[in-house]
Amino acid sequence: MYWSKLYAPTLKEVPSDADIKSAELLVRGGFIRKSASGIFSYLPLGTKVLQKITQIVREEMNRTGAQELLMPIMQPAEIWKITGRWEDYGPEMMKLKDRNDREFTLGPTHEEMITTLVKDELRSYKQLPVNFYQINTKYRDEIRPRFGLLRGREFIMKDAYSFHTSYESLDKTYKDMYDAYSRICERMDLKYVAVEADTGAIGGSNSHEFTAFAESGESDILVCDNCGYAATQEKAECLEDDLKIDEDQKPLKLVETPNVRTVEELSKFLNVDKRRIVKSMIFVGRNGYIMAMIRGDLEINTAKLKSYLGDQTLRLATGEEVYQKFSTQIGYIGPIGVNARIIADRSVKPLVNYIVGGLKNEYHYVNVNHGRDFKINEYADIRMVVEGDKCPKCGHELKMKKGIEVGQVFKLGTKYSEKLSATYVDSDGNEKYYIMGCYGWGVSRTMAAVVEQFHDDRGIIWPRSIAPFEVVITVVNVAGDQMKIGYELHDLIEKNGIDVILDDREVSAGFKFKDADLIGIPLRITCGKSLENGEVELKLRNSDKSLKVKIDDKDYLIEKVKELLELYKPGDQVGNI
Repeated sequence: MYWSKLYAPTLKEVPSDADIKSAELLVRGGFIRKSASGIFSYLPLGTKVLQKITQIVREEMNRTGAQELLMPIMQPAEIWKITGRWEDYGPEMMKLKDRNDREFTLGPTHEEMITTLVKDELRSYKQLPVNFYQINTKYRDEIRPRFGLLRGREFIMKDAYSFHTSYESLDKTYKDMYDAYSRICERMDLKYVAVEADTGAIGGSNSHEFTAFAESGESDILVCDNCGYAATQEKAECLEDDLKIDEDQKPLKLVETPNVRTVEELSKFLNVDKRRIVKSMIFVGRNGYIMAMIRGDLEINTAKLKSYLGDQTLRLATGEEVYQKFSTQIGYIGPIGVNARIIADRSVKPLVNYIVGGLKNEYHYVNVNHGRDFKINEYADIRMVVEGDKCPKCGHELKMKKGIEVGQVFKLGTKYSEKLSATYVDSDGNEKYYIMGCYGWGVSRTMAAVVEQFHDDRGIIWPRSIAPFEVVITVVNVAGDQMKIGYELHDLIEKNGIDVILDDREVSAGFKFKDADLIGIPLRITCGKSLENGEVELKLRNSDKSLKVKIDDKDYLIEKVKELLELYKPGDQVGNI
């Protein structure tokens, strides 16, 4: 490839709407251009990177025995309504109608589609297990698209779906896919962790999220450095606090608390520890209103509450909704006399003589005791775990790390097969529901995650496996004999199976060097002044040092190029080469 023929419009200026480094560098490097909010076009460089990521993913999927297919992006609404996810996905689902007023979605995922596709033809236990995957475009109507490729409205994803006759078979495929995802990360040199994760709107019993570490990441990961426990904040558990209150129950009192609505304000007004206050919050979902309670110094984890209730439509009720339903402002909502199902976090269980909202504006109850003053319907772990909480496995303090989700694997069980009446015939002639798993990998998202991990003040530092080019030959003076050497080197390196580009542009050497660094090509070969001594300079993207190699020994030159590319790791800062 010759740079003079490449469409790669690089930019000096930082885009005004670039909110993270990957968004800035992928635009400046000529990889992507924004077409609309959350929607991007991939230029030739970006397309090359996507193709290389896709090839790694495809190779690892094929290695597991998964079979590639391709399903429609536009899916009929009725199959989503059968499973209940037409409502579960909420306003983020792209919905539309055709000219005949039939409803469709631009699919955010394909569980319903694949189950409907195979259920009339995958009929015998002899055909199972089987695993299908596709690499396709997905859609979600983000309320506020941001972070470039990390939170867009259109994105490229690999999604796989497996069908089984037993949970033992599902466990094996789950492990195979888990291992495949680990290899994908390792082939791209990503620093990552696989953590326990919430299943969200996908559902199922178990899930692991593959997260690439990055300070700009949206995933909050709780990690124990002692035992290795790791989970997303949505899923993380912790040991319960050893809080014991040894006192007799006191008489219930209703006290006036004017203009005091928050836990912080109430703690100061009554001069009490926040742990003696219990927050009562109203949520609304498909089954109506529920009250969730938690100790005043803790926060409710909405993802855990949704999972516990099996209701992904659940949301915090608005102030207007609370007032219309309970005739009380949000800051004064409490459990005594309330007409709602009450779910309490386990932190509430040991408390006595605590404080709650009075279910009356400007009032709170003190010396409240559940069982005596009101009934808690059930206890559940709905606590948001934070840094410093104790690991549920070993008791050591958890640390918070930031990351970018690049993949997730799920054990679905029979969630979709039951709702869609998808069955096979077992060896005894009985109809049984498929046991399913699903496995997603964000292809376009990976591009951004890699850039977030591997960059410096000059630009991107691509891993060799997905770099748009492995080698750039920079000719300093294209009008002289240097150009002839450049052509020869280009052809020689290309014949050795190395992805190479020759920078033959009539611009300054400094301009070429900056573009090569911005784009992030792993190895630069410079044809410049050193050619007077029969040498070219070899320099790795992440090194400040260069190596001069004679050009008359072509075998040695190629050997050195291959050696440097083999040694190159984007996360290393190489001092000597």
